[in-house]
Amino acid sequence: MYIPFGKVITAMVTPFKEDGSVDYEEAINIAKHLVENGSEGILLSGTTGESPTTTHEEEYKLWDIVKKEIKSQASIIAGTGSNSTKTSIKATKIAEEIGLDGAMIVVPYYNKPSQEGLYQHFKSISDATSLPLIIYNIPGLTACNMTPETTSKLSEIKNFVALKAASGDLNQIKKTRDLTPADFAIYSGDDGLTYDILKIGGCGVISVASHLVGSQINKMISLYLQGEKTKSKSIHEKLLPLFKVLFITTNPTPIKAALNMIGFNTEHLRLPMISATEEEKIQIKKILHSLNII
Repeated sequence: MYIPFGKVITAMVTPFKEDGSVDYEEAINIAKHLVENGSEGILLSGTTGESPTTTHEEEYKLWDIVKKEIKSQASIIAGTGSNSTKTSIKATKIAEEIGLDGAMIVVPYYNKPSQEGLYQHFKSISDATSLPLIIYNIPGLTACNMTPETTSKLSEIKNFVALKAASGDLNQIKKTRDLTPADFAIYSGDDGLTYDILKIGGCGVISVASHLVGSQINKMISLYLQGEKTKSKSIHEKLLPLFKVLFITTNPTPIKAALNMIGFNTEHLRLPMISATEEEKIQIKKILHSLNII
């Protein structure tokens, strides 16, 4: 099975200082923690990384310092997607100049382009770079769904190597798997659906929970790919309460609260995102205790 960036890619949070500035030193600490605990790839500047509220200059600096620190210990990927094709091309070119291992391009949000518009958007980005690219389909946030047929058409372009599938529609994901070549990887974009997506030909996950249980998720996927499906499912089911509690409110509020509980400086978010309530923290802490994370 083709696995271009590793089985477990963590969509990493962006830590902020109390004054709201990016805490680059803590970002390095988190990245090192991820590499040491099961992550084979790190995705920077995704939704979990609060990309909607970070500036391009902050993002480029983050990509550069994390890549220089982690080097080849893990694949470093940047979220370079935008609802502006020109903006996404520029960011992807900068990711390539920095020396990252790939870029993830989200389906354009708010504009709601046609399927042909989506194809032209993604093709224009691929024409401007030699980086391996991941398509990110998450219609719940973008209000625009890329069909399996459009994904299939894009998979014929050499540097589109993977899909982050976060539509929540297993039938659609299975159809996409059926229509795309074997060397086009499909990653789960939802921790709670990873096992089900493995069953229909997925290769891994772009995960939020792997900040906390990366080694367990890596083992779960490895066991499945080795044919140990019962053992794999057992790990998945054990982790389901964590997957659920990390989305009791809008991401990344719960994961930042959880990371703060295990000692990282991730208390602060940028408006309009806010910190977890005391009630939410109680729920998160209860699950972390039950899994012996704290």
